[in-house]
Amino acid sequence: MAMRAMESLNTASLGYAEHRTQPDAISQASRVLMKPMKLQQVSENCFAVLNEQNLVCDANSGLINLGGGVVIDTQSDLPHGRKMIELFGKVWPGMPKRVINTHEDGDHVWGNQIFEGAEIIAHRKVKELMPHVADPKETQQLIKGADRFLTRMLLKALHPGALAVAQQLQQDYDFDGIRLVLPTTVFEERHMLDLDGTEVHLIYVGPCHQIGDTIIHVPKEKVVFAGDVIFRECTPMGWNGSYEKWLKILDLIISLAPDVIVPGHGPVCGIEGAMEMKAYLEYVREESKRCFGQGLSALEASKKIDFGPYGGWKAPARLYMNVERAYREFRHEAADAPWDHAKVFDAVLAVAKAKGIPIEF
Repeated sequence: MAMRAMESLNTASLGYAEHRTQPDAISQASRVLMKPMKLQQVSENCFAVLNEQNLVCDANSGLINLGGGVVIDTQSDLPHGRKMIELFGKVWPGMPKRVINTHEDGDHVWGNQIFEGAEIIAHRKVKELMPHVADPKETQQLIKGADRFLTRMLLKALHPGALAVAQQLQQDYDFDGIRLVLPTTVFEERHMLDLDGTEVHLIYVGPCHQIGDTIIHVPKEKVVFAGDVIFRECTPMGWNGSYEKWLKILDLIISLAPDVIVPGHGPVCGIEGAMEMKAYLEYVREESKRCFGQGLSALEASKKIDFGPYGGWKAPARLYMNVERAYREFRHEAADAPWDHAKVFDAVLAVAKAKGIPIEF
């Protein structure tokens, strides 16, 4: 997930606060207590590393243990990336020859630098967009701002949601030292790898959740690594694309008939994970349409719409993003229209408070 909340604040004020105020908390590296990560074998030669907390930045990674090794997505920070390598090291003897990035968001690419010398494969739009979407400086600035008294007070007054998400991230992540490393090999619509006779198909499906979305299909193993096209047991967030496209791609995944789907976030599933995602999106789109017709704003609608059977998912107040995305379509806005990320987090916070549920992103 891209984090650019600090852009919405007055940079002159932030600069003043940054230079006049020293951090009033212990260092980020010493504060972080990494939440559980789990290695799971999903087929004979495919594995997943899962971040079990399943909140923002808790992305999953994959390993295809053939042809010198292929890692799929590289985690949100360097400590998580190294822990992923440690877990995968239980089943593969060395660093992989290849890395695949499923899309351009930082939580799927910020560990790329750990895989020095590996071929990094992604859709061409991922390479093009990463310097903007996944610039780690934005998130680093947000986290450090939350530690400085004056900046924290500015955030609390102007963008309390941005402050809340920063404080949540501080508990689990250390974004220091991240150096953006771009893909070395790009493709257009499809790309095929032959790993010791096992075909691996990279299929471009964006824009869906993001512009560069790619799913990885391993037909022989009946496995799909879905990236953020599928969120499992947590509320999805889509930054680009349309409902129609997302629903179409979920149907595509179902048609591939995998035994196992490794989602971008959440526990491993079968096609029921794609079907539940599809049902959620259809429900939110229909409820949003009703509220739009009543003249409610996206925030008003989000406070009114019942979570339904999805209230048990993590971060249910992310509903706002999906309502606003539907509203953009009803207003005939461009599918890649920019978001004000700070205002998104403010709205998610407002929905959580209005519904009296825990504040989580």
